[in-house]
Amino acid sequence: MQYFSKKKLILPEGYFVNSSHIPLAKDVNKLLANCGSETFPIKALSKAIQISNFFFVIQNESEKKIYGFVRVTSDRGLNANLWNLCAQSGENQTLFYSILLQATLEKINREMPGCSISVQAPVSSFKSLEDSGFILDPNGIRVMSYKL
Repeated sequence: MQYFSKKKLILPEGYFVNSSHIPLAKDVNKLLANCGSETFPIKALSKAIQISNFFFVIQNESEKKIYGFVRVTSDRGLNANLWNLCAQSGENQTLFYSILLQATLEKINREMPGCSISVQAPVSSFKSLEDSGFILDPNGIRVMSYKL
């Protein structure tokens, strides 16, 4: 099923989405911890980000801090997997999740059409995932894990 965005979401002034500059693993780990997600050894996470098909980071122009992150792996045929989806807690968290999902799903649609999509994500992202068309917990499936 192809993803078609209902409306273009806009980041607050001063924030932007980056997909070209690889973030530091320690910064991603900080964000993961903030979301209540598992953190990873720096070397392993850094390698995982580098070998991913692509990633998106939400950053602030004035601060060099990251506010959102997701990375994607895929066999480019049947499956695309969203890993380490996280967004800084606070008033913009849901918006950050939604923007990351929108950008990611649009890119998968263009470059990997027909791929089935699975997501590794914290509870704080569930509303944005549902709003983006994901079905949570189908048939009682609770977790999919991959050790870095």
